[in-house]
Amino acid sequence: MQIDIAILLALVSAALWSVMTRSLLRSAIGLAFTSVILTIIMFRMGSPLAAVFELSVCAGLISVLFVSTISLTHPLTAREVLQHMRERLARFWLLPVILIAVGIILCLVTIKPVIPLPPPEPIKDVRVMLWDIRKTDLLGQVIVLLTGVFGVVILFKERVKK
Repeated sequence: MQIDIAILLALVSAALWSVMTRSLLRSAIGLAFTSVILTIIMFRMGSPLAAVFELSVCAGLISVLFVSTISLTHPLTAREVLQHMRERLARFWLLPVILIAVGIILCLVTIKPVIPLPPPEPIKDVRVMLWDIRKTDLLGQVIVLLTGVFGVVILFKERVKK
């Protein structure tokens, strides 16, 4: 139980760091850490296929695409950095308070399922799991992957035009 709470606190901390840091590169690294921690949670919850997709696509590929995209941008001046920090703080100052409040509410509220769920049957064939049962998840992963690739392609086109 305490390891689960520690993992969840690490997840929230990494997500907050991703949003609140002033550097885009640090935000991308924080997003990768968040995905890795989410992968650990998925493995602990017994979803190894979802965890493998999270680790390979979100923590791996998408983070690499973000870092390569960030490397193509120009650095901000000190004045622009201060202005950006002020705008970000004005936009996200309430986020930690909301997260703490939601966490406290979730700890106090216990939700009991109305209908007890039967234990899931173990699926032996990965093909059945991917193409029959989890095809919507697979479609989501492909969309995320293609979005990252198209973002980098558009960025390269913009850079060539300049």
